[in-house]
Amino acid sequence: MGLIDSHGRHINYLRLSVTDRCNLRCTYCMPAEGVPKLCHDEMLRYEDLYRIAREAVSLGIVKIRITGGEPLVRNGIISFVERLASIPGLKELVLTTNGILLREMALPLRRAGVQRLNISLDSLNPKIFTSITRGGDLSRVLDGIAAAEEAGFPPVKINMVVMRGINDEEVLDFAALTLRNPYTVRFIEYMPTLADSKWSSQSIAGSEILNIIGQKYPMMPLVSAEMAGPSRNFKIKGSSGAIGIITPVSGHFCESCNRIRVTASGIARGCLFSDDTVDLKPYLQSPDAEVFGKVLREIVMKKQSRHDLAEERTGNRSVDMSCIGG
Repeated sequence: MGLIDSHGRHINYLRLSVTDRCNLRCTYCMPAEGVPKLCHDEMLRYEDLYRIAREAVSLGIVKIRITGGEPLVRNGIISFVERLASIPGLKELVLTTNGILLREMALPLRRAGVQRLNISLDSLNPKIFTSITRGGDLSRVLDGIAAAEEAGFPPVKINMVVMRGINDEEVLDFAALTLRNPYTVRFIEYMPTLADSKWSSQSIAGSEILNIIGQKYPMMPLVSAEMAGPSRNFKIKGSSGAIGIITPVSGHFCESCNRIRVTASGIARGCLFSDDTVDLKPYLQSPDAEVFGKVLREIVMKKQSRHDLAEERTGNRSVDMSCIGG
């Protein structure tokens, strides 16, 4: 039967954060000074993260995405994903990274069993990239993408958060990446994650992004694959790659949401913007799989029908994206 929530949605996707730490300080993700780091005893051991994943798969989860923070900064990540890849019943093991360490780690990740990579990349201009990330080196990310290709990964998905007045003039440049490269470039609406009262002035609706691209390139819609997530996909005619639009603000996709999230400290939630959370740490003390399974089912059943982000224009809510896993 699997995991079915109270709104009839089939929940088969777990986003599992392995760390709250990151080697960048992206402006929309965390304050310039960073966020308070979890103490060592607050972080779940790999053994605990593995148990969560194993129990989730036994209940019907078939896709796991490893996130952070930046997952590649945690020591032992290669051995951990290798264990995850061996869980019976897991169909997809994917990972999201900022790409800074990917040049060195692409081949080990591929050999460990990671099937696909998503790369967070918000500018192709070195100066703008450094400004958004507060010090990041664009060349390292581009080298990481090349290393992923050399390691035999399928074409990467590139995630661009579009921000008016910051990187929106690069929308066509990102779209052009798909002309000769088999990448999927996904444009994501900017969300109010850091209690910014002016966030809506930077947020560009997905329809506007599509219009910008459509004025230059003829596009055709694509049918999304199973477990493809919230992206609406398109293709520039004659291109090698694809374009995705993710609209958490202007056109929420809650009715088709199929995911739950667990942070590196063991906090589970059904929605990125939900305050309804469950601390899994006490339940990890029990070896009883039935008890733990009951908790995971309760998390699924408590998933709300939709978030209220579109109505929340004040920017008073703060979400620690680096801790929750985006």
